[in-house]
Amino acid sequence: GEPEGGPMYRGSKDDPLSEAGWQQMRDAITEIDTWDAIVTSPMLRCVHFAQELADRYDIPLHKDERLREINFGEWEGRTADEVMASDGERLNQFWADPVAYTPPSGEPAADFNQRVIESWQHWQQKFAGKNVLIVCHGGVIRMIIANTMNIPLQHSFSSLSTPYACRSRIQVDASEHGRFQSLVAHGAFTALTP
Repeated sequence: GEPEGGPMYRGSKDDPLSEAGWQQMRDAITEIDTWDAIVTSPMLRCVHFAQELADRYDIPLHKDERLREINFGEWEGRTADEVMASDGERLNQFWADPVAYTPPSGEPAADFNQRVIESWQHWQQKFAGKNVLIVCHGGVIRMIIANTMNIPLQHSFSSLSTPYACRSRIQVDASEHGRFQSLVAHGAFTALTP
């Protein structure tokens, strides 16, 4: 959901959800949703909502530092227009190939990807056969979907839109033939009210 301060390169900047963000997140939940556990980024814009859901559904909540958003370095706290005006060439290079071009003083995409995928694999093993909600960030969603769909890391940021309160559903099946991941749904979702 939208954090306080609106759209910007927020990364590790730990803003809570705005009122609109709370509404977006609540609207993305339906009465038929069921989970066995919730895993969340520890950042305020995720963990407060995850705690509300865990309390509401009386299910375990797990915080994982590896699910923090990518650190955008010197771009943090600035809008896309502000970064484009002062550092447009590097911004374009980052979006074209985040592996080769790291934001100034930011986190390398390969390091970010590695920590997110370690988390993703950990929770798949821990909760095999269960329905798990992961409350996280746009960049984290991009890394998990890129892993699921075998999208090269250099295309992982620019190949997928992740709007506020985006819901992605990934099915993971394990059998004697191996482990298979598939993206079932992705995008903004608004629950239907009765």
